[in-house]
Amino acid sequence: MHILWVLIIGGLIGWLAGALIGRDVPGGIIGNIIAGFVGAWLGGYLLGDWGPVVAGFAIIPAVIGAIVVVLIVSAILRSTRRV
Repeated sequence: MHILWVLIIGGLIGWLAGALIGRDVPGGIIGNIIAGFVGAWLGGYLLGDWGPVVAGFAIIPAVIGAIVVVLIVSAILRSTRRV
């Protein structure tokens, strides 16, 4: 049951990051989950684990990290489309 909560919260974090910056996360639901996981890792690494924790994710650093991940991925995809 814990893995289900982790997937749901990871997806919500990725979706929230995309919604906050107004860019879509490539890959739909799977992309949201990946952005949430990578963002949680990046945010925890750079900012530490503080704030509310849900399903093992420190929410505030995870959302900030996911925003960074979405910006990087969308910039890379936008630059490859131009070529």
